[in-house]
Amino acid sequence: MVSLFSFLLVICISVVIHELGHFLFSIKYGVKVYEFAFGMGPSLFQKRHGETLYSVRVFPVGGFVRLAGMEEEQEGESAPPERTYPGKTPFQRFAILAGGPFFNVLLAIVLTTVLLTFHGVLDIRTATVGSTISGFPAERIGLVSGDRIVSINGKPVTSWDSMSSTIRQEAPKGPLALEVEREGRILRFTIQAEKDRQSGAPLLGIRPRQVRYPLHESLFRSVGTAWEMTLSILRGLWSWAFGRQNVEFAGPVGIASMAGDAARQGWWSFLSFLAVINLNLGILNLFPFPALDGGRLSFLIGEILTGRRLPPKWENLIHLAGFALLLALIVYVTWKDILRLTHP
Repeated sequence: MVSLFSFLLVICISVVIHELGHFLFSIKYGVKVYEFAFGMGPSLFQKRHGETLYSVRVFPVGGFVRLAGMEEEQEGESAPPERTYPGKTPFQRFAILAGGPFFNVLLAIVLTTVLLTFHGVLDIRTATVGSTISGFPAERIGLVSGDRIVSINGKPVTSWDSMSSTIRQEAPKGPLALEVEREGRILRFTIQAEKDRQSGAPLLGIRPRQVRYPLHESLFRSVGTAWEMTLSILRGLWSWAFGRQNVEFAGPVGIASMAGDAARQGWWSFLSFLAVINLNLGILNLFPFPALDGGRLSFLIGEILTGRRLPPKWENLIHLAGFALLLALIVYVTWKDILRLTHP
């Protein structure tokens, strides 16, 4: 139940934010919006406000904004040419199409900024002790919060990862000689690492410290994190497309499982997961595949470069075929998720 509720909350927030991006840019440039819908299938609830119909559909797996001129008008719908999507300049149409993914990425940056400012993250850039675990060797020898491990068995340590790697290399040889910086002084300790009962990895029994950042620095770091994750996503897709890397895609079932796990760890973990989902949604939606925003942007870029526009009928057919392929991919990935969860 937690996984289902968490999944629906993630989908609801992500879809509404995405469609809100399209909607607001459409309003900004004077395009008439016939409908703003959350979900697919028959309508459960609908209410008209101004010239736009707002609706909630049966299946909470998507949403759409129906703009004048993008599809065939329904009975009673009409708009003057200057208020239709095709009647706008290429730049305005580009902004309308990109508005959805842009809002998803923007939400990811905002959530990450809030996380870094008010909750903080584990500092793994240095090997600074945040706390010790009761009953483990680090507590017994007297390590305290704020201690920074600078070397192990004479080997310099510059980060949490380098410290962990050095411990794994040196622990089998016997007791470890630590050099620790505390309040400007260098202290020396000898410690015998303790094996983890499950993995067998050598442990000292310390946790990294939690650090919070000022708002301006959090924003800067959030943008940097979004950029790094974007490059990672693109590299992964590139490697997958050319068969260089096996990439595991998560469907609705897999995302629901991850959303439930994040929610059980607390709201901060859930917000972090929501940020990651929105960044992925924003970037993947820009992928030049029919039915995605990126596919529509590709047609628009082609129009700008050639000065000719593909007839809407043919473009809509191409997007329809792309949508069918996406549905097939979702069904396949969902089946793989079920098999992975039922046969781990």
